[in-house]
Amino acid sequence: MSEANSISYYEQVQEASAYLRSRLGTFKPRVGMVLGSGLGDAAEGVTEPVFIPYADIPHFPQSTVQGHSGRIVAGLMGGSPVLVMQGRVHFYEGYSPQQVTFPLRVLGAMGIGAVVLTNAAGAISEEYKLGDLVMLTDHINMMGWNPVVGPNEPRFAFRRGAGLRFFDMSEPYSPWIRGLAKDIAATEGFDLREGIYMAVSGPSFETPAEIRAFRTLGATLVGMSTVPETIVARHMGMEVLAISCVTNQAAGLSPTPLSHEEVFKTGQLVRSRLRRLLEQLAPGITALLEANL
Repeated sequence: MSEANSISYYEQVQEASAYLRSRLGTFKPRVGMVLGSGLGDAAEGVTEPVFIPYADIPHFPQSTVQGHSGRIVAGLMGGSPVLVMQGRVHFYEGYSPQQVTFPLRVLGAMGIGAVVLTNAAGAISEEYKLGDLVMLTDHINMMGWNPVVGPNEPRFAFRRGAGLRFFDMSEPYSPWIRGLAKDIAATEGFDLREGIYMAVSGPSFETPAEIRAFRTLGATLVGMSTVPETIVARHMGMEVLAISCVTNQAAGLSPTPLSHEEVFKTGQLVRSRLRRLLEQLAPGITALLEANL
C-alpha cells in the first residue's frame, strides 16, 4: 500500500473492503480475529473456509515475519461467521502507523463489530509461565507514536458516537467479552490469566533495564503489536478482546538469550487451547453484538 497513491486513505480502505465483499458474496461476519506470531494454526477451527491472500487485496500490507501466513480465512467458527487474519504487519517491518492499522480499518468497513487480537508476548511478571494465555485488561503505549495522529476522518465511525477526534480509552478491552472469555476458559478447564501489556516498537528485544522500568510502570507483559490495532478499533467503535500467549520470559528473567524461534515454538504448544477458546468465543461475541452488547 503506497501512501503516495492519488486516492485518499479512506478510499483505499473502501476499495479493499469492496474487494473482500466481492469475494465473500452474502457471507457477512460480525467478528474478526487477528492471529499473531506462531498462533496462526488456530484458524484450523474455521469450517467452510475461503482463503484470500493479503497480496490479492488492494492496498493491503504484506506480512514479512516468520509465523505470519499473510492471508484472510473467512468461514464458520463455532457455527458463527468470522473473518480471521492469519498474521499481521508491524511498525518494525518498515510500515507506517496507517499501514499497520489498515487491516483493522478494512475490518471495520466490512461491518465487523468486535475483534479478538492475539499476540506472542514476553512475561514481565514472574507469575506467568511459558504457554500461559493472558487476557489484557489494559495497555501502556511506549511505541512513541499513535496511529490516529493526523487529520481525523469521521467517516470511520461505524458505530454511533465513534470516529471522534478525541475518544475515550478508559475501557480499551471490552469487560463484557472479557467476562465471556473467562467463563469459557473455566468451562474448558484452563486458567485465563489477566495482565497489562506494554507495547514497544521493536524489532530488538528489550534490555533488562527496560524490563525493570516497565515493571515499575505496572506492565506485566511486553510485545510489539496489538496496541495500535486496539486504538484504531476503539476509534471506530469496535469492541476489543486481546489475548497474549506468553512465549518467553522477558530480558533479565531468562537464563538464555531471547529469540524469535523460542516465540514460535511456544506458540505451537498452545494452539489447541487457543483454538477451543476462539471456537466458543465466536458465537458468544456474535450473540452479544446482536443484543447490542
